[in-house]
This record gives sequence, C-alpha cells and structure tokens, in this order.
Amino acid sequence: MRPLLACLLLALALPASAQIYKYTDANGNTVFTNQPPDGTAAESVNLPPTNTVEMQTPSMPASDDNAPAQSEAPYSVLSLTGIPDDEAMRANNGTFIVGVNIQPRLQPGHQLRLILDGEPYGQASNVPSLQLTNLDRGAHSLAVAVVAGERIIQQSATETFTVQRISVNSPARPPVTPPRPTPRPTN
Repeated sequence: MRPLLACLLLALALPASAQIYKYTDANGNTVFTNQPPDGTAAESVNLPPTNTVEMQTPSMPASDDNAPAQSEAPYSVLSLTGIPDDEAMRANNGTFIVGVNIQPRLQPGHQLRLILDGEPYGQASNVPSLQLTNLDRGAHSLAVAVVAGERIIQQSATETFTVQRISVNSPARPPVTPPRPTPRPTN
C-alpha cells in the first residue's frame, strides 16, 4: 500500500504538462509512472489542472480627508532633554549627559544613538541617558536616532547648542604640574 501511495504522491507532484500512466505490476499492485513500461498494457491518466493562486497586492484603504494623518514613525515622541535653550552649556572638561524623551518605550532590537554635527557619535545604547565626552567648545548640533543595527528607524529634531569650556590659557585655570619621575633603584 505504501508504494502505491508514494507513487500517487509523486505523480501528483509532476508538472501538469507531463503525461501519467497507470498499470498493474506482476504482484497485483497499481503503479503510476511517467514512462509506460515495455510489454505491459498501461492506460493514460488524465489529471485535473493544478491549483494556482494569483498573488494579491495589498490595497490601501481609502483615505478620509477629515481624519488625522497617521505617522509611520513607531515612536510618537522622540526628543533630547538636558540641553539649554538660550545659554551656553558650561562643561569645563567638555563632558556632559543628555536625556532622551521617548514614547512609547524602546522596542526590542532598537537602540538609541546620538548624531553629533551630522555624524554618529558613540556607541548605540538602550538607556535613555547618553554621555558626550571631551566635546570641543563652540557651536554643535545634536540629535538622537533610534537604530536597528546600522539602519536608522527614526530621528529626532536637531538641537543646536554651544559648549563653553575654560581656555587652556586662562589665568583662572590651575597650573598643571607634570608628575615627578620616580627614582630608579640602583643595582
């Protein structure tokens, strides 16, 4: 019975244009094949056409002009916090932390990454508090992006701010004394 079922399944798997033959072997088993055997009476089997399904393209629902436009962005809120609006950021060593306001919560597989002066800055992280280190004084632009690997999913508006650092030539800066060399033991 199994050989019969296997032959039937193989016969159904053949292309629709192939001709299928049916005969009974010496042991009384019904055999289906695509090549009629020599010296044995075989009858041609007419198979129904194979099922086909045409690919459907998704249709967009009709837009209602009175309905609010839906944002395709996965986050309704994505912005930076902790950046002063009208005054300079005082960071004598150029290091400070900015926060990220994000709604809803960060989705699995997504991370936050700073974009400083148009270039990715630092490592991507899933913590909504990001540190900038040793930034030069002067004007900078900063944004935060939600990334999945190297692909940017969504990016915040760019904020412009100024970093104010103490000058290395400032008289208010304490003098830096080089470390004393340690004496080497004599042998």
